[in-house]
Amino acid sequence: MIAPPAVPTRALLLENIHPDAVAALEHAGCTVTTRAGALDEDSLIAALDGVQILGIRSKSAVTDKVLAAAGDLIAIGAFCIGTNQIDLTEASRRGVGVFNAPFSNTRSVVELALAEIIGLTRRLTQKDRLMHAGVWDKSARGAHEVRGRTLGIVGYGNIGTQLSVLAESLGMRVVFYDTADKLALGNAQRCDGLADLLAQADVVTLHVDGRSGNAGLFGADEFAAMRPGSIFLNLSRGFVVDYDALRASLESGHLAGAAVDVFPVEPLAAGDEFVSPLRGLDNVILTPHIGGSTEEAQQDIGRFVGGKLSDYLTSGATSLSVNLPPLVLPQATNDHRLIHIHRNTPGVLAAINSRLATGGVNIDSQYLGTRGELGYVITDVGSELDEDTVQTLRDLPETIRLRVLH
Repeated sequence: MIAPPAVPTRALLLENIHPDAVAALEHAGCTVTTRAGALDEDSLIAALDGVQILGIRSKSAVTDKVLAAAGDLIAIGAFCIGTNQIDLTEASRRGVGVFNAPFSNTRSVVELALAEIIGLTRRLTQKDRLMHAGVWDKSARGAHEVRGRTLGIVGYGNIGTQLSVLAESLGMRVVFYDTADKLALGNAQRCDGLADLLAQADVVTLHVDGRSGNAGLFGADEFAAMRPGSIFLNLSRGFVVDYDALRASLESGHLAGAAVDVFPVEPLAAGDEFVSPLRGLDNVILTPHIGGSTEEAQQDIGRFVGGKLSDYLTSGATSLSVNLPPLVLPQATNDHRLIHIHRNTPGVLAAINSRLATGGVNIDSQYLGTRGELGYVITDVGSELDEDTVQTLRDLPETIRLRVLH
């Protein structure tokens, strides 16, 4: 492996990221600072002074203003599935790599969804609260088995597909809707549209991504289209649901129950007040964005994203990056390595090689990848690089960021 950069690298990890991520970054030569909670925009800008690696979860927003102020930042790790809390366009424009964990907490989210489906179908929330109040209500009224009931999954990605398989093993009939063409697993049936799914499902669960087009996906019209007595779950994104409309549907008795793990506005730190129109309803399960918050998932996320950040820092590898061209590299040598991120226009590779040749630098190996408007070149050279040659590469009009690994 290429040795870590000679200049000390600082990493800042927010929101209780697992210690395995700290270990991975320290192994890569980073000095790591951790903080328990999220930071607001101004606090994050102040904290990023001199920081090259940032690790966050879902609550810290990395805006264009943050990125503009964080001139030393080279990579962001989203220790979660979603990256909508990061301005990816601006990160790409500034040559900041972004990495996430698209698979690590899938099982944890699926298990929570299944637990909530069973709990709501058996009316466990009401039974539990009555028992704590000293009321013995031994009745089967309103309680059902999940076997034989229809589960409607909106969003058939990593979580939706695994939920589909496990729900079917419990005896549920599964239907799904996704805007993309997805392969149905097991006996699951694809619906022609959202209205088709809502007309069939006894349980509707959302597992969509954080793209802006999903905002307001579920409101009063969609709740009205659901079957009377059905159950609703949202473990995806808070902004996709009108929660005032959900409360109205629950209070009217049209829906039998709901479980919600994500909210449009969430407290930044543990202990802060949580505000929602869904508070106080005994047929609603509210959880504080813990779909992926199991010890197993958080450890796996810490290892996975920490490893990706470490690889990017020490070798330039971008496999599974959210925004950079993906390059899977062979075993690194002890050569000097140039990492060049540039605007993807014709002739850049030739210009890089011309400047290296002028500087008397021989190229041992070279790797190029492109992604939309970005180009990414890794060049291994066997000789020392003088600062004048490096500066000619920085001065290329297409250059976004240049790193030299020793």
